[in-house]
Amino acid sequence: MKVLFLTRSYNSLTQRLHVELAARGHEVSIEFDIADSVTEEAVALFRPDVVIAPFMKRAIPASVWRNVPCLIVHPGIVGDRGASALDWAILEGERTWGVTVLQAEAELDAGPVWAAETFPMRAASKSSIYRNEVTEAAVRAVLAALERIALGQYLPQRVQAGEPGVRGTARPPMQQSDRALDWQRHSTDELLARLNASDGAPGVLDRLFGEPAYLFDAHRSEGGAPVDSAPGSVIARCHGAVQVATRDASLWIGHAKRRPRSDDDVAFKLPVAALFPAQVAGLPERDGYPEIAYAEHGSGDERVGVLHFAFYNGAMGSAQCQRLLAAYRQALARPTRVLLLAGGPDFFSNGIHLNLIEAAASPADESWRNINAIDDVCQAVIDTTDRLVFSALQGNAGAGGVFLALAADAVWARDGVILNPHYKNMGNLYGSEYWTYTLPRRARCTGGSAAVARRVMDNRLPISAAQAQAAGLVDKVLAADRAGFLAAAVARAQRVAAGADYAALVGDKRKRRQRDEAERPLAAYRADELARMRRNFYGFDSSYHVARSYFVHKTAPSWTPRHLALHRQAPPPRKAA
Repeated sequence: MKVLFLTRSYNSLTQRLHVELAARGHEVSIEFDIADSVTEEAVALFRPDVVIAPFMKRAIPASVWRNVPCLIVHPGIVGDRGASALDWAILEGERTWGVTVLQAEAELDAGPVWAAETFPMRAASKSSIYRNEVTEAAVRAVLAALERIALGQYLPQRVQAGEPGVRGTARPPMQQSDRALDWQRHSTDELLARLNASDGAPGVLDRLFGEPAYLFDAHRSEGGAPVDSAPGSVIARCHGAVQVATRDASLWIGHAKRRPRSDDDVAFKLPVAALFPAQVAGLPERDGYPEIAYAEHGSGDERVGVLHFAFYNGAMGSAQCQRLLAAYRQALARPTRVLLLAGGPDFFSNGIHLNLIEAAASPADESWRNINAIDDVCQAVIDTTDRLVFSALQGNAGAGGVFLALAADAVWARDGVILNPHYKNMGNLYGSEYWTYTLPRRARCTGGSAAVARRVMDNRLPISAAQAQAAGLVDKVLAADRAGFLAAAVARAQRVAAGADYAALVGDKRKRRQRDEAERPLAAYRADELARMRRNFYGFDSSYHVARSYFVHKTAPSWTPRHLALHRQAPPPRKAA
């Protein structure tokens, strides 16, 4: 079928649906929801069989939905209506939730239902549930709806709130008054529910160090707060996060955003320590913010080390890269035969920290520090020759995060993970992280060449784990669910560690690295990559700085990129007879 996506942005759900539908042979084109006239033009150009709206904040114009079947992907159970569906579900402690695919009509979220899926709720942030459970349910529901449309025999069901068996209901948009934190009255669980329901966007408007700020990235403290700490008081720091006392324990708050003081004052999310550096510096330091952790599994020859690095949104600033490098070196001091790089449960890594770069006094200088810091981590992984190192992608990876994973000896990915192994969408960045060494080497293993690697880098579209495996970027796709993937990866690593050919594998790895180094030193790859990156950061072409600023400030798009909008691409020139 010809499917037009109408979406507010090319977010994680839109990317996953795009990849899944294209893999099944559907012709998919994308138009950003900019204006009704633009949507009407896109429909006229593409002439789709169906329009799918995976992420919208406005109604589809009647001139479109009256003439083309339009399916809304709503992150709520059947009968649920409103823009804050998932927010309310988390705040009210729903045990199960779902995704409904319904047909667009004049009344929002009230059209007939084409498909619906449910899932058990997790105690987690809204953004984590959206990227995982909501996305998986949306894929199942959209595929079912398209199949029913194609067969032409299914009659979508119109559902009314209050009908027997219908749990969903119409709810108003959640306001800050609904999210408000009462540090004196609310328990830690109640505070965390409100923060979780607001994570990603819009955050909870509260106060930090006496100033109004939106709070994000909340985690329960394992040790609790001192008895004499007043609820709501900031009592400690851990790297970029702060610990806030509650009436019965404490919470770690990792990120915040200032409330703009005027229409011209633009704010964006930053680690709390970057937003309030002087105030945070005066706090006592205490461990507890769950960012980097190390664990071991098994014993003897089966002992496997697992290095977790759950950076918020997958972004890795200069200091975070330095801490990760230190943790990696500490892990190498342990008597393990295999080291597993596990990233985080939502993201493996998305590379350098664009928000911290944007906030720096010199974004160019901070870009340079950041890319060198992540290169140092990649170099340490590549240069590890006394054991095997595997990357286990529990969550999505993008840009430099993909190539951090490729620095390992093998890459395993969870089925459903999306990779964006390119830099071009960020102002035509050239990229580093030793991709010019690791990517062609992997392409050769699959019968390709450096030209294959270049095609991977020139592609601006996301790819699935299966597509990444076909391209040589991923060695094994594990079809475990989200909870079981890491356990499956650890078990697989233990089998390798205890295998009869383990010593031969390590020996071959050492010889290969020596051979590669003799052919061309690793330092030469880095020097060439960084020479290109220096031009991106300091050169006359400001494309990177403009693209980064638009990304960080979430500037609304004024047009749809041509690599997404197939209907706006110029047709290929005809060959001469």
